[in-house]
Amino acid sequence: MGLEGAVRLGFRKELEALPEGEPREARFRELLARQVAEGRALNMAATLEIDAVIDPAETRDWLMRQLDGAVTRERSAGGLDPW
Repeated sequence: MGLEGAVRLGFRKELEALPEGEPREARFRELLARQVAEGRALNMAATLEIDAVIDPAETRDWLMRQLDGAVTRERSAGGLDPW
């Protein structure tokens, strides 16, 4: 998701509370400018309540640790397993 989409999603209620047109777009531009100014990943995580920020160089190792910790189960012989 791009920064514009994150601002529209993260501030959706606030933006929808404003009348359509220039007032809403002006507030969107203001929020977007603030996010660009604070645009480091850790600041974005804190502002938009993102759970984790992963360094792209560490993505593969992070994913492998998550998969190694996953619990696997044998499928039953009959029927569908909804989970």
